[in-house]
Amino acid sequence: MELTHRIGHWADTHHPAWLDLIRMGLGTFILFKGLVFISDISVLERLLININLDWSSFIFAHYIAFAHLVGGILIALGLVTRAAILFQLPILLGAVLFVHSDESLRSINTEWWVSALTLFLLIVFFIYGSGPWSLDQYMRTHRER
Repeated sequence: MELTHRIGHWADTHHPAWLDLIRMGLGTFILFKGLVFISDISVLERLLININLDWSSFIFAHYIAFAHLVGGILIALGLVTRAAILFQLPILLGAVLFVHSDESLRSINTEWWVSALTLFLLIVFFIYGSGPWSLDQYMRTHRER
């Protein structure tokens, strides 16, 4: 627990403001992906069936779409960023390891690279937190007394 606290404290004191622009862009991108998934949920269900999740593709497809919609908004606004990222990590791990893994490095597979970059950025912001331009920071500095 102390190591986690020390890492969080270090990340809070070494967080450049420009990194918040990347966090906002990442949240917007995840929100957009959620909207794309919601617009045609059957495509996402078929993708999950192709990786042998046919028994629960309906549930997983709706979880992924909902987590992307809500998580994208929370990450973009910087509100409970680490918690929102925790719900995104299994989705992106699955996308990198299972969904696009057969084509990952053998060809120019932009979907795999986008998933890998998104996963990397989620890990970075899980470590760094929401930053100075966030609702979390605003709520910390403007508490009612």
